[in-house]
Amino acid sequence: MTDVTIYTTRFCPFCVRAKHVLTNKGVAFKEIPVDGDNAMRRELQERSGQRTVPQIWIGEQHIGGCDELMALDRQGQLDVMLAE
Repeated sequence: MTDVTIYTTRFCPFCVRAKHVLTNKGVAFKEIPVDGDNAMRRELQERSGQRTVPQIWIGEQHIGGCDELMALDRQGQLDVMLAE
């Protein structure tokens, strides 16, 4: 199974939803909390070009946030990406 990384904040409902989707699929993921951590926030912005959370990577591919994760799941592509 491909490595999954997700940048999050503690109280973000979209982060909670994205983690729930991944957990329900049995996916172990690396969570990088950015709450109050300016260095991690800078890393997130440099790596993704975004300032919002969640930001999710499957392997080396940045897929975006919760909406993109959910869209991939609805299209049947998420399982394919996770299996690669």
